[in-house]
Amino acid sequence: MDALNGRNVALLVLCLCAGYALVFAEGEKEIPVTKFGQNIAPTMTFLYCYSCGYRKAFEDYVGLLGEKYPQIQVHGGNYDPPGLNYYLSKMIFALKIIIIVSVVSAVSPFTFLGLNTPSWWGHLQANKIYACMMIFFLGNMLESQLISSGAFEITLNDVPVWSKLQTGRFPSPEVLFQIIDNHLQFTEKVQENPDFVK
Repeated sequence: MDALNGRNVALLVLCLCAGYALVFAEGEKEIPVTKFGQNIAPTMTFLYCYSCGYRKAFEDYVGLLGEKYPQIQVHGGNYDPPGLNYYLSKMIFALKIIIIVSVVSAVSPFTFLGLNTPSWWGHLQANKIYACMMIFFLGNMLESQLISSGAFEITLNDVPVWSKLQTGRFPSPEVLFQIIDNHLQFTEKVQENPDFVK
């Protein structure tokens, strides 16, 4: 009877881990208010593919924009892939955690399902450290493939001004400066830094 209670507790812990993994990143997304016509400093937002390694490019653009347009507020964040890929990556994350917890706790999920335990599960139980590392790295590889979007999207005051998904390339600094100048030409509050070297 104690073994049955232990298994019920283990199953409950597995279910809670899976539920937490699927829900922890889900939050309400607010629709931002546009800043045209308000007396707020212009805001430039970069949404980039973090798993593609575009954070360095974002930091380079922040430095350039800070030199030329010190009044512009620059924000950056990860570009969540649209569609099913985001949810598939969350499901793989939850499955990865469930399998690792099952291997470490020596609980066979097959017995809960009323199935015979396969021989490969016994191999996982015999080599727990190796099995957990392989599950972890394989799961991370699948997750990163699903969420790699190649995105580098730029908005100015919530208006899209550049999309790497559409153009296939990063904007050169001169092109980005021209886009900013064109969008803000009627605004008096943003002026170029006179000390900026072209």
